[in-house]
Amino acid sequence: LGLDQAECDVHLSADGEVVVIHDATLDRTTDATGPVVARRAAELAAIGLRGENAEHVPLLREMLAALRGSPVAPRIEIKPDAAKHPYGGIVDRTLTVLDQAGARARAWIIGFERDTMIAAQQAGGLAGVAWLFSRGDWPRIGARAAAAAARGHGFAEIGVAAASLDAEAVAILRQAGIGIGVWGADDAAMIRRMIGLGVDILATDDPKLALAIRG
Repeated sequence: LGLDQAECDVHLSADGEVVVIHDATLDRTTDATGPVVARRAAELAAIGLRGENAEHVPLLREMLAALRGSPVAPRIEIKPDAAKHPYGGIVDRTLTVLDQAGARARAWIIGFERDTMIAAQQAGGLAGVAWLFSRGDWPRIGARAAAAAARGHGFAEIGVAAASLDAEAVAILRQAGIGIGVWGADDAAMIRRMIGLGVDILATDDPKLALAIRG
């Protein structure tokens, strides 16, 4: 497709493997139930994805192996557990997997938990760290305060929901030298609006459409 990056979310297994799955639980997207962290990696490898008999819950190292040799860089969102608490050691474990794949220098780490992003930033060696803001937090905190905090922590990028971004916020972030990422740009109108605002990273569920619009 000619994509720049491939984004995934990660959690930890019971034995400390970094697992690629959106939710902290297995219920919504697999044939099993319960927290991801309650299962060992070998158990997860035997769990099928809902409606996909040939596919299982993958490990981060498997995703990185799939990207090996391609120009597509990994963009890894580190998620909290089902209780919204950070997994102990997940940053170090994620970076270890990246190092084993020779991918740290090309990889972005992203996430909503500030302290987790600080840990990733302090570890160094990454292509960048992006601090994400929820739809509720972004209007409450505001672009100026978010930009100042991001600069203070050394984050290269701020990420927000596409529907939350406007020209004023773009101007503030540009003046602060902070990169701009969005997610949720999944239809033609929103993709065009984000391209018009000049965002740096656009995450979408329809990459073919986004690439066609971008030209």
